[in-house]
Amino acid sequence: MILHLDPASPVPAYEQLRTQITTMAATGVLWPRTRLPSIRQLARDLGLATATVARAFRELERDGVIETRGRHGTFVCEAPDPAATVDAEQRLAEAAQTFAIQARQLGVDATHALQQAKLALEAVAMATARAEGR
Repeated sequence: MILHLDPASPVPAYEQLRTQITTMAATGVLWPRTRLPSIRQLARDLGLATATVARAFRELERDGVIETRGRHGTFVCEAPDPAATVDAEQRLAEAAQTFAIQARQLGVDATHALQQAKLALEAVAMATARAEGR
């Protein structure tokens, strides 16, 4: 698993990690049932505190991206049916709020931020289509 964290970014490391793993799972880079490194191993590999990686994993588990099976490890979940996710609208609103705050912190105007969001959505859609075409 290849992850790149930007220490100069205003986005906290746990959020960068959470976002990247979510994207990798959504686009098929990480297949369902793929075992992830342990929290300690990933923290060591990335030069992060274990608490930082643990927070990212807790949020990923809350979001249904990964599941922890005790001593057996942590695995990527099967892709959930978005229509079956009761709180999908709330989670989308939270993600939009986080995006808006980050865009503001970066000093980006709304038009440019929305263009970037559209490009990101299109890239994820293309990557997902490629992954499903395997």
